[in-house]
Amino acid sequence: MRKKSITPVVLCGGSGTRLWPKSRRMLPKQLQSLTGEQTMLQQTLERVRGYSKPIVVCNEDHRFMVAQQAREIGFNDLTIIIEPVGRNTAPAIAYAALVALQNGGDTNLLILPADHLLDDIDQFHSAVDEGCQLSSEGRLVTFGIVPNAPETGYGYIKAGENNQGVAKPIVKFIEKPTLEKAVSYLGEGGYFWNAGMFLFGAETFLNELAIQSKAIAEASEVAVKNALIESDFVRLHKDDVEKVPEDSIDYAVMEKTKVGDVIPLKCGWSDVGSWSSLWEALEKDDKGNASIGDVILEDCTNSLVFGEDHLVAAVGIDNLIVVDTKNATLVAPKDRAQDVKAIVSKLKVAGRDEHELHREVVRPWGKYDSIGSGPRFQVKRITVNPGASLSLQMHHHRAEHWVVVSGTAIVERDGEEIMLSENESVYIPIGAKHRLKNPGILPIELIEVQSGSYLGEDDIVRFEDIYGRTR
Repeated sequence: MRKKSITPVVLCGGSGTRLWPKSRRMLPKQLQSLTGEQTMLQQTLERVRGYSKPIVVCNEDHRFMVAQQAREIGFNDLTIIIEPVGRNTAPAIAYAALVALQNGGDTNLLILPADHLLDDIDQFHSAVDEGCQLSSEGRLVTFGIVPNAPETGYGYIKAGENNQGVAKPIVKFIEKPTLEKAVSYLGEGGYFWNAGMFLFGAETFLNELAIQSKAIAEASEVAVKNALIESDFVRLHKDDVEKVPEDSIDYAVMEKTKVGDVIPLKCGWSDVGSWSSLWEALEKDDKGNASIGDVILEDCTNSLVFGEDHLVAAVGIDNLIVVDTKNATLVAPKDRAQDVKAIVSKLKVAGRDEHELHREVVRPWGKYDSIGSGPRFQVKRITVNPGASLSLQMHHHRAEHWVVVSGTAIVERDGEEIMLSENESVYIPIGAKHRLKNPGILPIELIEVQSGSYLGEDDIVRFEDIYGRTR
């Protein structure tokens, strides 16, 4: 039998609410650098360098960040599947399997979440090699993490006995247990943490999906068949995706299949699912403190202190999480880290945008930072990347004044083109059609002063946009 290639499939959805306020819906943890210079997505891609062209599944809001971060580390050739609506992991993997078959025939799909950490990459690759052998025999493989503590924050996989090799048959999947149950699992042995990593043939998975969850298989096939192909983007239509039943791969396939195996994996794994798990993953000082950013500690123990853009100082704290960002600060006992998601829920109910937006917001053309606001005015610092362009747009309720700090900009205003250099400015009245372009090779920095009766981001009417945005 010809050995199949390995196509990495990186699942890049999720908002990481338990890592609020650093992780938010519009810039979740997988797109941020939390444990090194590279983002978690970039670390995941590095892990699969040398395999076939990766497939990344993400949502509409993150597609350009995913592409940019991939290009930054040399992944210029990958396929990005855009989900307009999240339907959980079973449909996401089905889309990837169908696209992989379109791209080049049957292949092994290596399914990886974008937001996990692995210390021992060699051990990971050895397990992947073992999984490929099983995949060639028509098996569906998951990688179970060998537990080192009675963890209640993860699901478990109970494995059967197998004297023929490393892999073991799957007996059952178990939801997050009580502490008493987790302790018993650790003592009994044969239980592994469910890390959400899989390996199987694309055709094998789709055939099994059709048996175990026919509705998902059929609706996913329709969605991919009707998808719009734009360069490296596969854009699924919202109407099609909304008809796909929502379910995880565990429930839809792995808990039902008779051809499932688990390969035990001991590789220093973490899902970085909370601030306490990030504390565990980071290097610590001799008093057990982990710090990120400009931080000064005095007589502190076993704490995590994060500072985003200014000095954070702490005295005499123990077992605390302190996270300071530009527009939100979190303080919590380390053993209550899982409860941060309750704050996010309250923010949503209150209609506040801190659950989804940082003060600095990333856009396809660059970013903006809201540096000041008051009644009827707002001030932003805007960065426009080389060759990038804002959309041609207008506002019903606000006027804008742009002052170029550095670089050269071309401003289009009601059909007139204006060239602006450093220390030059332009006024955009209410109702004027306007756009800003960066024709140079360096970023443009400018200050935008908005004034008017309403300054919300939804006061934008777009006429043209090179990034395909309609909102």
